[in-house]
Amino acid sequence: MPIHPRESDPAVPDPPAPAPEGAVRPPRGDLPRSGWPAGTGPDTDEEPGPDAAGGPAPTEDEHTAELKELEDRWRRALADLDNLRKRHTRELERERTAERSRTAAAFLPVLDNLELALTHAGSDPGAIVEGVRAVRDQGVNVLELLGYPRHAETGVPFDPARHEVVGVVQDPNAPPGTVVQVLRPGYGDGERQLRPAAVTVAKRE
Repeated sequence: MPIHPRESDPAVPDPPAPAPEGAVRPPRGDLPRSGWPAGTGPDTDEEPGPDAAGGPAPTEDEHTAELKELEDRWRRALADLDNLRKRHTRELERERTAERSRTAAAFLPVLDNLELALTHAGSDPGAIVEGVRAVRDQGVNVLELLGYPRHAETGVPFDPARHEVVGVVQDPNAPPGTVVQVLRPGYGDGERQLRPAAVTVAKRE
């Protein structure tokens, strides 16, 4: 009995032919399609992230405008700073001038009394000494009012902050290390010292 070949049923697909050895198997239908990560794609309802739909990038003209604005602010700040420096310099010079004027005006009466003493020196030579002493006291008072008191004390302990030693003497009546004689008075104290007093000091044993 002859054997007829079996006709294929069109409703039943033929089994896949075995792949040759070493060939890459085609993707299966239950795996996600290439080109879209799992859980994403046009068929999903997930909204895109902020990086995917960012706003338009700033244009070159916008960057140029921002740079010009910053440069304008910088120039205005420099101009304000320069004006402030000039105003401070003017005010400082004005204060210095006013202070010099006040100091000079304080010594005008001293000069007036010196001229008065010289005017009367011819009529009464003995009065010139008293007149000069009075003028000296007036000048000392002016310096004290300006914040520079006079220091001409003897018998006080030597103070390097207020005294300048110009000599050491042997004096049995003076304790060692004390001021024996003031050769030139000092004026002022501490940071407001005009000059120290030039003194001689008793020699230490």
